[in-house]
Amino acid sequence: MAWTVLILSGVLEAVWATALDRSQGFSRLWPSVVFAVALALSMAGLAYALREVPVGTGYAVWVGIGAALTAGWAMVSGGETVSVARLLLLAGIIGCVAGLKLLH
Repeated sequence: MAWTVLILSGVLEAVWATALDRSQGFSRLWPSVVFAVALALSMAGLAYALREVPVGTGYAVWVGIGAALTAGWAMVSGGETVSVARLLLLAGIIGCVAGLKLLH
């Protein structure tokens, strides 16, 4: 259960990071609200997962999932350029996250 919550918390990290960008410095209401809710849920999930998952592994997985999804979404939505190098590096992050799970 801790790993499921950790993965969902990583997904929520990507949600709050994207909402933070769209809030334009907290000047737009709804993206700011999405940011606050997703941030609180993401942190609560991380805290829950860290009761069973070691902090180094848990934090690396949480950040890795959030970073890969945020960058991936930015490429899909046109906010960042897509390149083979970016895709390979993001695949590397995902591979490392999977490796940490396998080693746990």
